[in-house]
Amino acid sequence: MEICKLRVALDGPSGAGKSTVAKAVAAKTGLVYVDTGALYRTVGLYAAEHGIKMDDTQGIIDMLPEVEIKLAYENGEQKVYLCGEAVGNKIRTESASAYASAVSKIPEVRAFLLDMQKKIAAGGGVIMDGRDIGTVIMPDAELKVFMTATPEERARRRHKEQVEKGIDVSYESVLENIIARDKQDSEREAAPLRPADDAVYFVNDGYDVEGSADYIIDLMEKRASGLE
Repeated sequence: MEICKLRVALDGPSGAGKSTVAKAVAAKTGLVYVDTGALYRTVGLYAAEHGIKMDDTQGIIDMLPEVEIKLAYENGEQKVYLCGEAVGNKIRTESASAYASAVSKIPEVRAFLLDMQKKIAAGGGVIMDGRDIGTVIMPDAELKVFMTATPEERARRRHKEQVEKGIDVSYESVLENIIARDKQDSEREAAPLRPADDAVYFVNDGYDVEGSADYIIDLMEKRASGLE
């Protein structure tokens, strides 16, 4: 089987570098990259912009029929549109991260986005990252990887990324947010964060983006050759 036809599920906690690594893998292999976390962030953004609090579960459920999300691939990158407008970096703030974690705990939100993600994955040749890709979205993916790093390492990476984007935030607040989000994601009732039983567990402390991507591509090549 050619690696460009594989379905790759890349799961892991917040700040593990999943999106960046998945983009690098896609660029090197020709897979289509799907950022599922952006979908939850976009739902959270809609709630925030309409004054719905993170703990207002019913309010978030009631707003879902109004939320129109579309994905487009422009210059090889996934773009997210909310009700016809590109969300850009508005979904990459600490506030958006907190809202994403809150809405992702709600079963109705997960069901709302589930069909969209499954349809994208059905055609194969994709790498999708998130927290329940290998357990819920693509349980039959040819390769599942659970990528993680220590909270301190993840906070260092996230803080550096946000500072480079001009976002004024402290390392301490980023670390606090990551620890809180780990707890929320692992304890939620709807599709909690956990490795799939057949996932490869990859701790990428000490790996840069290139090294992490090459590690996963090596796994892809071995898995593809085993499927021939």
